[in-house]
Amino acid sequence: MSHDEPPVLTRVEGRVGHIVLNRPRALNALNHPMVRLVDEALTAWEHDETVRTVVVSGAGERGLCAGGDIRAVRDDIVAGGGAASAAYWRDEYLLDARIAHYPKPYVALMDGYVMGGGVGIAAHGDVRVVTERSRVAMPETIIGFVLDVGASFLLTRAPGELGTHLALTGTTASAADAVLCGLADHYVPSARLAEFTADLADADPADVVPRYAGTAPEGELAAHRAWIDSCYAADSVEEIVDRLQSCGERAAKEAADVLLSRSPTALKVTLAALRRARRLPTLEEALDQEYRVSCACLTAPDFPEGVRAQVVDKDRTPRWSPADLASVTEADVERFFAPCAYGELGLGAGPTEGRLP
Repeated sequence: MSHDEPPVLTRVEGRVGHIVLNRPRALNALNHPMVRLVDEALTAWEHDETVRTVVVSGAGERGLCAGGDIRAVRDDIVAGGGAASAAYWRDEYLLDARIAHYPKPYVALMDGYVMGGGVGIAAHGDVRVVTERSRVAMPETIIGFVLDVGASFLLTRAPGELGTHLALTGTTASAADAVLCGLADHYVPSARLAEFTADLADADPADVVPRYAGTAPEGELAAHRAWIDSCYAADSVEEIVDRLQSCGERAAKEAADVLLSRSPTALKVTLAALRRARRLPTLEEALDQEYRVSCACLTAPDFPEGVRAQVVDKDRTPRWSPADLASVTEADVERFFAPCAYGELGLGAGPTEGRLP
């Protein structure tokens, strides 16, 4: 991307409207202007009869989108308390809901890294395509943050407790694992993506996909279902860790070590959000809950500290507060689910339609 290029590129080729996230040097990290540009493109094409399909992809060779621009969010917290970030998340979550209900086929090319906000851009689409290069994750607990962009809804619909494992550890899912967990639909080798995309210009995705989709290379999660389902069915993070440490599986012990390195508060809030999201019947209600929880992170210490440790100073030694699971009380967790200081998202009444306000 040159300084003259916008962070989102759009074009129409044949019957396809293309949306290209265009910040390759930042691994196409999503920010507020990009959210608005994507929404504007969807608005322009929604009632344009010449555009039959939307395809979203990422510029560069590394991935669709590595997540939200968390450095900018931390800067906002430090400088102004987070109001700008709350406004950004509001529009981002509204966009995620809009994608889920977009009236035309929405094809997401999930090649390379697809994390955080990238999952929101991709995983609510109709046709979600992964490749052998795909690395799909919601790694929020690493930075003291929580599930958002509708991931609490998606991951609670994964088989067994696979979604809980992915959410708490931030583990990266391969192509096969993303399909298994319901985060993607089809595997297409990366070498055939250009041809696949070109064929969409004059044919419907339902006719094109079968010509390219194949079997993804074997993943890892299916073989670990037994201990994952048993350990992560526990009612508390402490019990999950205990079960992981004592079940006798090396991979489970490694997962326990990962959890003990994450933000204790983020782990407990994430588990509570997942359990509550299981009872929520719609994506919109899950997004409403996520907006409350995300905004509460703006006034909690672990989120800016996690970003500092991972992205700013890169010392990889966050100083979590509280520092251990036992010190995070039920009251601490409940605070994240209280009415939002920035106003409610308000999607629960029904799907979002039309452009952002």
